[in-house]
Amino acid sequence: MTGEMDVDSVVEYFRGKSILITGSTGFLGKVLVEKILRVQPDVKKLFLLIRAFDVESAKLRIQNEVIGREIFQVLKEEHGVGFHNFVEEKICPLVGDIMHEDFGLDTAKLREVSKDIDIIVNVAATTKFSERYDVAFDVNVLGVKHVCAFAKKCIKLKMLLHVSTAYVVGEQEGLIAEKPFFMGETLRVGTHLDIESELNLIKETRRELRDDGSTEKDERKVMKKLGLKRARNFGWPNSYVFTKAMGEMLMGLLQGDFPVVIIRPSIITSTLKEPLPGWMEGIRTVDAVIMGYARKTLPFFLGNLDLILDMIPGDMVVNAMMVAMAAHSDDQKGQIIYNVTSSVSNPAPSALVIDAMHRYFFENPPCKGNGKRVRLKKMRFFSTLTQLRLYMAIKYKLPLEMLRLVSIALCGIFSECYNELNGKYSFVMQMVELYAPYTLFKGCFEDTNLEKLRTTMNKDDQINNGAYYFDFDPKSINWVDYLYGVHIPGVLKYCI
Repeated sequence: MTGEMDVDSVVEYFRGKSILITGSTGFLGKVLVEKILRVQPDVKKLFLLIRAFDVESAKLRIQNEVIGREIFQVLKEEHGVGFHNFVEEKICPLVGDIMHEDFGLDTAKLREVSKDIDIIVNVAATTKFSERYDVAFDVNVLGVKHVCAFAKKCIKLKMLLHVSTAYVVGEQEGLIAEKPFFMGETLRVGTHLDIESELNLIKETRRELRDDGSTEKDERKVMKKLGLKRARNFGWPNSYVFTKAMGEMLMGLLQGDFPVVIIRPSIITSTLKEPLPGWMEGIRTVDAVIMGYARKTLPFFLGNLDLILDMIPGDMVVNAMMVAMAAHSDDQKGQIIYNVTSSVSNPAPSALVIDAMHRYFFENPPCKGNGKRVRLKKMRFFSTLTQLRLYMAIKYKLPLEMLRLVSIALCGIFSECYNELNGKYSFVMQMVELYAPYTLFKGCFEDTNLEKLRTTMNKDDQINNGAYYFDFDPKSINWVDYLYGVHIPGVLKYCI
């Protein structure tokens, strides 16, 4: 790592650089693309890897799913009528897919691009907790393999940055270090992981399903169950964090003669300040509860209010990513991991989050379809899965079972109603089980490496002309102000 840096040196670092970004259509990818273009308009090229039929349809996707979003409003205002020419000059669509070797690029395109790229940022991932195993494996595991192989072909590559998740550590307790996963390592004693065997299992399962003439729906169901089963077999709670951990293992095994930075954010929430406070896309753990409460579809949830909910705003994650790129570009080959988290530096108790939510909706009651304000009761929380399962069994499962028996006695008259209600019950229970590892998480993420990175930034220079250019210090967050004044309004504005 280089010595002390300031805002100007980080901004200057990106001048004239060509950067390949995967996952630019996702939330974090958009925040990164916008930030680079805004702070360093003299960046040479941003190659955005886009799944599309051809360059024109890739450009259309970038227009609709990236630069057409509200987060680019500030940049549009800065450039005025020249905005589209600026974007056309700086953003280069790369038609390809992380799931394919060389991203599916032809030889000529591969040769052309590999000569130009200085930095690779791998943000692409499937983040669904209940993703089917083959899809999660293709993107989160094989995708990393293909990124590493591609990186070795980039003759002037200065560094590779990979975005993972802090929750690759599973359901650990206590202080969790910023340490790598080694090939074959698992979280369950007595087990050994072989990534090649997992790939063969997926191929064999798919082949059997197709030989049996299974429908797409059946295949999806089997693959989801397989992902959960394999994850839990090795000690991870779901296929998302399991495949992300395998991706990290491959990153360590396959890295070339360039530095590798692995960023592990906790629960990424809406932007704190830049370029629009409260901007976000997609529903994350915290937001599912907020939205369910606002819509009156979630009167209760699982959560121990004495535990800490580790959140980090999206713009802080991107700030840490950009400073890490500048800091490690001159390093020799090697790997460093950053927990971009808040549970040690500035912990937010779950009770504080829920209190902010209750207060916000008490003072700003949501509207019904007829325009009338709705007073919401406080959400009920269960601190253990056992308590919640018992409550669900008495309040919902028992009446459902009675409805089923009555329906049988009356020749199936209520069968449609029963199936619908039972489906809803099963969905809620599945959601609760999936979110349990996060809402009941008892660990805290050590951020020693991140703290060292923060100390490389000149403290007096972290604020430049009133704009917080590279603030990634969780201690600067007032959680009550952020949740009440920024995040919850952001959820309502951009997600509902």
